[in-house]
Amino acid sequence: MGHGLRILAIDWSGRRTGERHAIWLAEARDGIIERLECGRTRDEVARHVIELADEDPALAVGFDFSFSLPAWFLAERGLPSADALWDEAARTGETWLAACAPPFWGRAGVPRPDLPSRFRTTEAALPSIGGTRVKSTFQVGGAGSVGTGSIRGFPVLARLRAAGFRIWPFHDDPQMPVAVEVYPRVFTGPVVKSRADARREFLDDHAPEIDEQFRTLAAASEDAFDALFSARAMSRASAELAALPAVDDAIARLEGLVWVPEAQSAAWSRATDFSTAGDSASTEAWSNTV
Repeated sequence: MGHGLRILAIDWSGRRTGERHAIWLAEARDGIIERLECGRTRDEVARHVIELADEDPALAVGFDFSFSLPAWFLAERGLPSADALWDEAARTGETWLAACAPPFWGRAGVPRPDLPSRFRTTEAALPSIGGTRVKSTFQVGGAGSVGTGSIRGFPVLARLRAAGFRIWPFHDDPQMPVAVEVYPRVFTGPVVKSRADARREFLDDHAPEIDEQFRTLAAASEDAFDALFSARAMSRASAELAALPAVDDAIARLEGLVWVPEAQSAAWSRATDFSTAGDSASTEAWSNTV
């Protein structure tokens, strides 16, 4: 810590209505939470983030939606890059959502189709934490689905890129500001986030340093809880975010990467091979990094 990097974590939402109550923003600097609030639409969030970067480019923003889709989908649609996907989503993403045609699924009466792969490589590599695994971005309806939010988030990434943001790992720009994809479960661990009492207990046990006004908001809202812990983790690893490396892997350059703090990634690697070890090892590795 101590790098002066301004951190924002956005707990995103793809809701057509009520997004002002569902999208939460947490701000942190030097490991200290300074702001936790909702009230903006997706468009207003994008505008706010760009305005903050204009004021101070030393800004890192984390969004909890998928930054791309599996490489086979881009190839099938003739999209040579994630940038091209974002532009295509700005034009036709609402059509994808309305039709819910393969490879998308999850709306009433639309079962999961057979696909070459439901997951991006970075998603498949994430371990189960507390029995929870990532959802496929192709799922645009149903409990825990992330597809709608991601498709409505792609155009925001295009806006940020046009405003001078580096969207990691797709671009090599060494300068700030930067946007990264985050998965809040990495930062909250196996807590039952849907229960207010569990959120409150977790805050008391693991984040007693956070100001009481913010802990109260996070205990009352799962979305606020995710935003707060994402911002906290990002700020504690601000040196890493200030020096994100260029990524040469061709698949990662198309599909993106979920950003995970180095200490947590190393703990997972030391624990075991999660593809065979089951959930307990991932939970133990997580608990050692909080």
